[in-house]
This record gives sequence, C-alpha cells and structure tokens, in this order.
Amino acid sequence: MNFLFKQAALPAALLSAVSATAQNTSPEQDTAIEHMLVTVPMHRTEAETAMPVTVLSGDELRNSMANTIGETLALKPGLANASFGPSVGQPVIRGQQGARVTVLQNSTSSADASNISADHSVSVEPILAESIEVLRGPSTLLYGGGAIGGVVNVVDQRVPVAVPEQLTGDIEVRHGSVNDETTAVFALNGGSGPLAFHIDALQRESNNVEIPGKAAPEDEDSTDGFIDNSDAETSSYTLGASYIVDKSFIGFSVNRLENEYGVPPGAHGHHEDHDDDHDEAHDDDHDEAHEGEEEEEVVRLDIEQTRYDIRADIHEITPAIENLRWFFTYTDYEHVELEGAEVGTEWRNTSWENRFELIHAPIAQWHGVIGVQIKESEISAEGEESFIPETDVSNYGLFIVEDYHRGDWTYELGARVDRDELSPDSATDKETFTSLSLSASALWQSESPWSVGIALSQSERAPVIEELFSNDGNSFGDYVEHVATSSIELGDTDLDSEQSNNIDLTVNYKTDWVDGFVTVFFNDFSDYIYLQNTRLEQDETEILQYSQQDAEFYGIEFESTFILGEAMGGEFALTVFGDYIEGELDTAGDVPRMPPQRLGSKLAFTQGSLSTYVSVVEADDQDKPGFDEEATDGYTRWDAGINYRVAIADSQEALAFLRLKNISDEEIRNSSSFLREIAPEAGRSIEAGLRYSF
Repeated sequence: MNFLFKQAALPAALLSAVSATAQNTSPEQDTAIEHMLVTVPMHRTEAETAMPVTVLSGDELRNSMANTIGETLALKPGLANASFGPSVGQPVIRGQQGARVTVLQNSTSSADASNISADHSVSVEPILAESIEVLRGPSTLLYGGGAIGGVVNVVDQRVPVAVPEQLTGDIEVRHGSVNDETTAVFALNGGSGPLAFHIDALQRESNNVEIPGKAAPEDEDSTDGFIDNSDAETSSYTLGASYIVDKSFIGFSVNRLENEYGVPPGAHGHHEDHDDDHDEAHDDDHDEAHEGEEEEEVVRLDIEQTRYDIRADIHEITPAIENLRWFFTYTDYEHVELEGAEVGTEWRNTSWENRFELIHAPIAQWHGVIGVQIKESEISAEGEESFIPETDVSNYGLFIVEDYHRGDWTYELGARVDRDELSPDSATDKETFTSLSLSASALWQSESPWSVGIALSQSERAPVIEELFSNDGNSFGDYVEHVATSSIELGDTDLDSEQSNNIDLTVNYKTDWVDGFVTVFFNDFSDYIYLQNTRLEQDETEILQYSQQDAEFYGIEFESTFILGEAMGGEFALTVFGDYIEGELDTAGDVPRMPPQRLGSKLAFTQGSLSTYVSVVEADDQDKPGFDEEATDGYTRWDAGINYRVAIADSQEALAFLRLKNISDEEIRNSSSFLREIAPEAGRSIEAGLRYSF
C-alpha cells in the first residue's frame, strides 16, 4: 500500500500545484460572502495573505462537525487529531501539539489545562462555532511565540457585533449510533435599538463508543467491540449582550461549561474486570455499565469552567486610527480526576487575559496592527497524581504586523517580544524568559489565475510548567507518575527557549472550474524540547527527562477542487487533498506521534436544496513512530453525507442531514494518540440530525 500511496500522491500533488488556490477554500463552503479572517485584525480574506490558512465555515464546518476540536479539523491537510479516547481531541498542526499549538476562543486563550496533559480536553465547543480559523506561519506571532506550531481560533457569536434586524436563531438535534450520542443545541440572537443579545445552550450525552474488534488486541481481558468507560456528558450555557453604535460596540458574555467523561481502561494504569455482554455495557447508563466493578478502578474527569468575556471595537477614532480592539477574558477552570468515588487529583487554572489591538491607517503605504497582550494564570494540581507544583505564570507580549502593497505584490513584516515569568511555590526564585519572534512574507497576485506566497519566520517559545517543574524537588523513589503518558516525567529548570526558523511556499490557482493550493514547508528547530528516555525505572515505570536538541520538520499539503460539470439537473465537484509530514530529532531519531502520510478525495453533488458527498482517505503506515513507540498500520476511511434544505417561510429554513462515518468499519489506530494501542478510533457510525433556523 505504501508504494501505491506514493505513486498516487505524486500526480495528485503535481495536479494541485498547476491548478492550485487562493488558500484552503472549496465550493462546498458558503461563498456568497467571502470569509473575513477574524484572527488577523487587518480586514483580510484568505486570498489576501501569504500565510497558510485553513478556514472551516458554512456547510463545510457542519459536515466536519464533531464533539472535539481535534476531530473536527482532522481531515484537513496538515491537521490531525491527538485523541485520548472519544472525549478528548487536541488539534495537531504539522506534527506539533500540546504547548506548541494555541487554541483560542474568539481570539483569547481557551484557558484550560489541555496543554499540560494529553488526557485533558480542550474547553471549546466546535458545534457552537460560526467558523474555525487555523493559522500557520508569520501571523501566529500575533498570539505569542508559544504558538510555534500554529493557532486555532474558534469563533462564535457569544459577544454580538451587530444588532440583527429581527429575532434569529437555530435549534438543532442530532444523534449518532456509534456511541448512542444525542446532542441538542439552541441559539438565539436579537436586539432593539443599540442593544443586542445572544443566548445559547448545549446538552450532549453519550455511551461507550463502538469499535471493530478488541480495544487492546494484546490484552486478553480487553473489551471486544467497544471501549469501556468512554461515555460522557456535557452541558454549556452562554449569555451575551452588546451596546452597538454604527460599527463600534462594547459587549460581554458569560459561559458555563460542565463536562464529565471517562478515560479508557489502561490509560491511567488501571486494570478492570469487564462485563462480557457488550450490549448491556454499551446501552445502559453509566452507573449500570460499571456495576460490579471496583470503584477505584474507574477513572473519570469532571470539568467545570466559568468564562467571562468583554470585547470592544471602536472604529475611526481619528483619521490615523482605523480601529481599536479590546479583549478581556477571566476564566475559572477546574477539574477533578475521579477514581471511583475518590478524588485522585484536582487541577485548577484561574486566569485573566487583556489584549489590545490598534489598527492604524496607511502610513507611507504601510498598513498594520500594533498590540499588547497580558496574561496572568495561577495553575495548580493537588492529589496523588500531582506532578507539577502550584505556579503563577505571567505573560507579557508586544507585537506589530505591517503590510505594504505595490503593484501585484503584498509584503508583510512582523515582530513580537514576549516576557514569560513562572513562579512555582516550591522555589524561591522565578524562571524568566524573553523571546523574540520575527516574520516576513511576500504575496504575488495578478489578474491571472495564479498567486504565489512565500513566508519566512523565526519563532521562540519559552518552556512551560511541565517542562520546567515536573517532579520538581522529588527524589528517586518518590517521583509521581504522569499517568496520561504512563511514565515519570522530570522537568529541567536549565532549559532554554526553543527557536524555530520556518519557511512556507504556497502556490495558488483559481478559475471558474478549479480552486486549489499546494504548500511546502520546512521548520528548523534549535533546542527543541522533548522527552528523553533515561533508561531508568521506578516501580517498573519508565523515567523520562525533558531535554533539548535540534530538530527538523518538513512536509507538503495540498487540496484542489474541480468543477466537473452538470448532470442529472445538478453539479458535480471533485476535491483531491493530502499531506506528508516528517519530524526528525538531531540524534534521537524520529519525533514520536507524527501523523501518517494521507491522500484523499471527495465527490460532491449539488442539486437545488439537495447536496451529497462521498469521501475516502487513504492513510499510510506510520513506520517511523519514534523511540520506544509502536508503529501503526495504514487504513482506508470512507465517509458520506446528505443534506436537504426546506424553506419554510421568509428567513426560516429546515435542514435535515445524514452522515455515514467510517462506512467500512475500518480499525483505525491514530498515530498521534497516546492510547493508540488500547483505544482505536470509533467504528462505523450513522449520524442523523435536524436543524431549524429562523
């Protein structure tokens, strides 16, 4: 299969290169109004920037929707999902994950604990999103050098930016068969005069997820046909309001999120006695499913987060200032890791963030944004599995991004300085880092279908809490295991900031019948931070040490959509996409948990109110898993879907949809996942839903 994959990928990549696009769009997206990038505050569309951008919105977002941000993005070129069971899906960008990927909610941090451990979910709800924007390259410095891999911004309407002419809203109910998951969503937008409001609510419940075969083939006691303790329950409620005059506004919102989910057996080093009757374990509620088990053997995470947002946009303050944007977020996050009825570890992250952006009018034809970002966090973990000390973290950032237009060329320059201060309660001195990030890009566009962009950047990332302070002050014999990785991790306060020199080259092509892009990239890391196996053990648990050495990442991403023509009263379109990513450490071999090579295609048909699609993704074997990691087999995944819209009255519409996922019930072991050996991805699923919009 590897040979066939490479033979097929080469002509597809060349075809994409000679018929490529104005960044990652397709006819499946709503194109009546071209999407304006929220994450880049200079009034740009995707076609107006040289940096690699992925946007999900409209039908494409709805067709990709899942209950985690990682799974929602997983089938886009260059993106993958770091799953930890079905309830945890952290995004992976070009092989980077964790602290190197910044997840934003409306341009400020998600402020949870997802970057600290692979079993912690990201506290954003993609099903409530209006769009999801993913940035790689130079403009990631708008959000800090920590976004050395990329930025994911989930954009919703919780703070209204305009007063609707009439009351609008959405009601949606969907059900998935693979885990008996039911999701209900409600959103309402209204206002009068200068006042606007937004309300939304979400409720989701699911049972154990079905899979083909055994969860852990090497374990004779493993469940067969499902993953035990993978059920979940989530609720989210949001209230927002704004005062709006012309284009300017000030608004606030408050959101409450509660999320409780199970961690697959074996992930936390526990071994359970399983019920042999799959149907009973899958269909009964959580209490019945685990009846008869030892309480302390069931590991679950119970998350509570309250988030307050204030946002203000003031336009045309003076002729020299086009726009002043202010974002303020205060977040109170906590979760407990339950072992039966007992609390194993309690995590807390209390944080606030201030972000100011000033967009100025052109000065000598240079147009851009100057900004300040300040963030304070208090992060703590208490309990038997607490491997980091309580730490106060302060981040201060100053950034500028400017662009210049001359003829067919657009040039962009950017710079950012960050100051990071980490003060653990276990030390008398704090660790401080000053980081500098720089960027430059050029975009050539003419009246021809072609455009070419090149982006250069140098990014610096300061070490984070777990890299510096894991098991800080503990001695051999008292080290605390990080159960998510089934290892003991040792921090190192002597770590330096890591630096990455990056180059992206993107070729785009767009006509009435073809729309596509191809991007090649190269990232050269100095002092890349990674976990090195010390070859020592404590109670048969491996001891890993955070260390540094140089590393290289390189790859290709492409996607092209071809309008094939009209037939049967409708229009056919074919999309071809794929990616290839390699990561190599200087002396320690391959970077672990890298995504495999992928090649995919999607055939879509649209006829009036009806739209359908069928897609296939061919993933190669991941035979470069990294030191002491297991390789994963390739797979072929088929998906299909159908949407049907019915206009009920003026501004009212009903949408019925049906999704078929993993149609062939393929066993998929996700190479980006810590749990690939004990928790494969979901099996065949049928998802049906109804959405009413008014």
